[in-house]
Amino acid sequence: MEKNIFEKIRDKEAPANIVYQYEYITAFDDIYPDAPIHILIIPNKKIVSLNNIEEEDTIYLTKILLTAKKLVKQFNIDESGYRLISNCNKL
Repeated sequence: MEKNIFEKIRDKEAPANIVYQYEYITAFDDIYPDAPIHILIIPNKKIVSLNNIEEEDTIYLTKILLTAKKLVKQFNIDESGYRLISNCNKL
């Protein structure tokens, strides 16, 4: 099966400004930002949608939220405010 763009970014096979990466997640700047700071945080495991999560995916979901907390502090938007969005399926 061919990799999607997020998997290619995760594996550094597609260009992206990766701002944070470790065992469970990869975070990178959106190439079409809707905000001055617009970072995508993805699990390093392919999870197609929140509709497909399993109990074993808890670690990835938790790490996404903890990474968001870390990044908002790093980018100094923890006090001014920020938004977390999760897309499911095609919009």
